[in-house]
Amino acid sequence: MQQALNASGRAAPPPPMADEATDMFLTLTVADQLCGVPVLTVRDVLGHHSITRIPLAPPEVAGSLNLRGRIVTAIDLRLRLGLPPRDPATQAMSVVVEREVELYSLLADAVGDVLPLPQAQRAANPPTLDPLWREVSTGVHRLGDRLVVLLDVERILAIG
Repeated sequence: MQQALNASGRAAPPPPMADEATDMFLTLTVADQLCGVPVLTVRDVLGHHSITRIPLAPPEVAGSLNLRGRIVTAIDLRLRLGLPPRDPATQAMSVVVEREVELYSLLADAVGDVLPLPQAQRAANPPTLDPLWREVSTGVHRLGDRLVVLLDVERILAIG
C-alpha cells in the first residue's frame, strides 16, 4: 500500500478515526517554525502583494493591501511573534482572515497544507515556549518530528 504524500513531498498524516474530534488547520511557516491557524478563519491565501505603509502604525502592522477593492491590514507575523524581520529579498505570503467584518492579512514566510489535527493529540503550551508565543497560542500538536504551534487569530490581531 502506497503512503499519501503532502504538497512538500513528506508523508501525510493518517486520516483521523471517524469518532475522533478533529479540527482542520492551515499550516504556515514563520522563521522555520511550523504554525497552524484554524481553516475556518481563513478567507484567502495570496502570494506577494504590494503593501502600503501606514504612518504611525505599530511595528507589527506592515501596512495595507488592496484585495479586490477591499483594504486589508497586513500583520507581519515575524514582528508580532518577536522574531527578527524577514530578509528583504524574501517575499511574504498572505493568509487573509476576517475579524468583525474587517479583513487582515497574516504575513508568513510560507503557507503549507490544510491538515486534520485530532483534538485528542493536542497538548497545552509547553512551559518552555516563549511567553509572547504562549499568549497567542491555543496549544501545540506534534506532527512527525515537528511541533505545530496552533495560533489564536483573535489574539494575534489584538495589537496594542
